[in-house]
Amino acid sequence: MAVSRVDGRDKVTGRARYAAEHPAEALLYGVVVSGTITKGRIAAIDAGRALAVPGVIEVITHQNRPRIRSFDLFYKDMTAPGGSPFRPLYDDRIHSSGQPVALVVADTFEAARHAASLVDIAYEAEPHETCLLDHLERSHKPSRLKAGYTPPPEPKGFADEVWDKALVTMEGEYYSAVEHHNPLEMFASTVVRGLDGHLTIYDKTQSSQNSRWYVSHVFGLSKDKVTVRNPYVGGAFGSGLRPQYQLALAVMAALKLERSVRVVLTRQQMFSFGHRPETVQKVRLGARPDGTLTAIIHEALAETSRNEDYVEAVVNWSGQLYACEHIRLGYKLVALDRFSPIDMRAPGAAHGVHALEVAMDELSYELKMDPLALRLKNYADLDPTEGLPYSTKELRACYEQGAQRFGWHRRPGAVRSMREGHELIGWGMATGMWDAMQMFARASAVLHADGKLVVSSAATDIGTGTYTAMCIIAADTMGMPLERVRFQLGDSTLPVAPVEGGSSHVATVGSAVQGVCEKLQKSLFKLARTMPDSPFAKARFEDAEFAGGTLRLRAQPSHALALAAIVAFDGAGRLEEKYMMLPNVLKQKNYLRATHSAVFVEVRVDEAFGTVRVTRVVSAIAAGRIINAKAARSQIIGGVVWGIGQALHEASQSDDRIGRFMNHNLGEYHVSVNADIHEIDVVFVQEDDRIVSRLGAKGVGEIGQVGVAAAVCNAIYHATGRRVRSTPMTPDKVMAP
Repeated sequence: MAVSRVDGRDKVTGRARYAAEHPAEALLYGVVVSGTITKGRIAAIDAGRALAVPGVIEVITHQNRPRIRSFDLFYKDMTAPGGSPFRPLYDDRIHSSGQPVALVVADTFEAARHAASLVDIAYEAEPHETCLLDHLERSHKPSRLKAGYTPPPEPKGFADEVWDKALVTMEGEYYSAVEHHNPLEMFASTVVRGLDGHLTIYDKTQSSQNSRWYVSHVFGLSKDKVTVRNPYVGGAFGSGLRPQYQLALAVMAALKLERSVRVVLTRQQMFSFGHRPETVQKVRLGARPDGTLTAIIHEALAETSRNEDYVEAVVNWSGQLYACEHIRLGYKLVALDRFSPIDMRAPGAAHGVHALEVAMDELSYELKMDPLALRLKNYADLDPTEGLPYSTKELRACYEQGAQRFGWHRRPGAVRSMREGHELIGWGMATGMWDAMQMFARASAVLHADGKLVVSSAATDIGTGTYTAMCIIAADTMGMPLERVRFQLGDSTLPVAPVEGGSSHVATVGSAVQGVCEKLQKSLFKLARTMPDSPFAKARFEDAEFAGGTLRLRAQPSHALALAAIVAFDGAGRLEEKYMMLPNVLKQKNYLRATHSAVFVEVRVDEAFGTVRVTRVVSAIAAGRIINAKAARSQIIGGVVWGIGQALHEASQSDDRIGRFMNHNLGEYHVSVNADIHEIDVVFVQEDDRIVSRLGAKGVGEIGQVGVAAAVCNAIYHATGRRVRSTPMTPDKVMAP
């Protein structure tokens, strides 16, 4: 099925309101004052000049803020890693560059912005450390206390000894620069204070209930005093998993001043909190001359903050992708004076699979073997680390269909063997892998006497198409026209849903939606049997079906009752059901659950300037049953674009003398733009996974990016004979001898 977004018209006409667009009576505006040192303390704050600006109401600092909780536990949101979360305006300590140190509140945004520039702050700076490469020697084993994180497994076999004796070996070190989130919608919170003191908060977040949890705990408010809404989110992909500091600051101001308050971060301030962590990886592969892998060793060092152990599954993929008897994986962190990193699309895999897949390409040249043939030679039918079967795995079909669509069989093996004009042409490929997760969720469904169905869950749509997917699932289950179904999300008062992340929403919330609709089916059938002259009086539920907005007998479709008529007969005017979806953990734990991809890329390299054009991409995806092919294809294309950005453009440049990211704007932080993107072809391989979800669906949000940067790197080598082991692969690296 390929369906246009049910929320599309609201978005293109401007009816969809985002966090900073909700009106409130007598609204005040808050502007954040950012710190100018990286580590130390605030010695003094003089807000006199700011308070003198007409329209300024207050300057809130750690000295005059309202009461907030002190224990770390109260600041831990549902996705927090181990350690002590950042506490905005808690005390005089400065932990990282750009940290919020004050909030200026005024009756106009312009007055607040001007006054924010007039707050005088004196600091006592302390020495800081922000360069990962300078401090690798003090790495530490990370805490495991992060939801969804699985540490690397114990070593399998004797990888180091086998690698030492391998007939064919490769060894490489790979570096990945910091990347910052840059969604279209900047982080914002509008806190609307009711006459009774109730706070209705419109927040840019990937979970209304996570933000409510955070606010309730930090400020000691009962959850019935706080409602968080996020009906529309202008992009997030991990940046909104955790509540960001503007939320706490907006609530502080609303509580202190007993007014409605809006706080919006600037684009520059978007660079002052979490980011994809800087990472250094070492990969060693051993093989026999026929290409059989004998040893895999993959070690990674990544940055974290001084206060928290932010963790990702970086190296685990190297123990799951290829059959091998000897595997050793390692992952450690280096604490720096930076804000804690946060999840960014395909966290861990975007870096970890990149290193592995570039290493596999390097090994293929050592073996004088086609890169795709090497991967097929080591295809894993069971999880190499644990020996578990895959719930479903159509990676072989991804290789076959992707290669055919791309024309891989025409690829010459020698480097620098294709040229057109002044450009060298190269073809590269890589494998992608991501978890197929399912969590816990609730849903409710109400069928009204007018025949309209309203399904609800506190899910989130960050632009990926959740509204539409849930409407499709509900309409398909109930046999109703799509236009008769409405899905409600983005409100903390709705039935419980997990944080939107990890490509788990369809498998999780979608399964809950299907479950509640199936309960509704049974209630309708039971009611229909009691109606006068009912054709279902003696029928079994298995004899009936839902189609065309009716309940009908399978064997005699003309014997049917309109669903609206059944509800009207009840007299209440509505029929409601609720459902709690719990993953079948006992069944799922016996399988490795994952999505897979095969990415094929063509690049053209101007050797004189080092510029790289990605002119053609084929991405073959195995992600279970696809609910909405149109939205899923769009998600994969978006992931490929982001992968091209990871490969060629995106990097946050740090001046470690002052400990600050310098290119903190969209003029100097380069992202892929229209001119960088050419032909992208998406192939969905047939797959149906009833282990991961009752729908057969997995998820497509993350897998589209995994492997793309590696395929670009491998294509650059095929074009030029130059191996670039760090991202982004900028012209200076591509031209390097």
